[in-house]
Amino acid sequence: MTRRIVVVTAGLTVPSSTRLLADQLAEATTAQVTARGEGLDVQFVELREIAGELAQFMVTGGVPTPRLTELREQVASADGLVAVTPVFNGSYSGLFKMFFDALDKDSLTGTPVLVAATAGSARHSLVLDHALRPLFAYLRAIVVPTGVFAATEDFGSLGLADRITRAAAELAALVLSQGGYGVGGFAPDLAARPRRTSGNDVAEVTPFGDLLRGHTGND
Repeated sequence: MTRRIVVVTAGLTVPSSTRLLADQLAEATTAQVTARGEGLDVQFVELREIAGELAQFMVTGGVPTPRLTELREQVASADGLVAVTPVFNGSYSGLFKMFFDALDKDSLTGTPVLVAATAGSARHSLVLDHALRPLFAYLRAIVVPTGVFAATEDFGSLGLADRITRAAAELAALVLSQGGYGVGGFAPDLAARPRRTSGNDVAEVTPFGDLLRGHTGND
């Protein structure tokens, strides 16, 4: 059986250290899933490519473009998510936040999520626990125990490689799990996960004339 994860990366440049970290996390997760005899389809979402569409969504009262509609559905139907952001002013980037603001509030309910961030200095490493985890906890996602932070000097180090491998193993176990899951006492029940929604399904609109039919105007 082939599972599917979406990798959301908010890097702004090409090449990007954020995309580099995202690639390494995707490769490690693929290796962990295939080692268990399953297939994995990895789909990348480069937020810089839809920055204008996200801004349009915000200023039009939440009307998504066709591309954004497609991405909302893609995220809501994924078996897992890898979310990677650069750090600006001690937190995730505005572009990163705009994308998750554009999702339906139930899009990530019960979804396994691996959080990661890049920055020029290790002083920003607490962004994982002080910004990213609260965001995905609010969205009712299941965040894997190991987050991955990479400062510039971390790339190529054994310490970063170990964290990537450990986080990927945790995400792979959650994605493949059909029921309970346990890593050091961390055991959410995926079988009880509520149905996720993309927010793209709009109920049929009742014509205004039908709403007023039979109304005398005296009430």
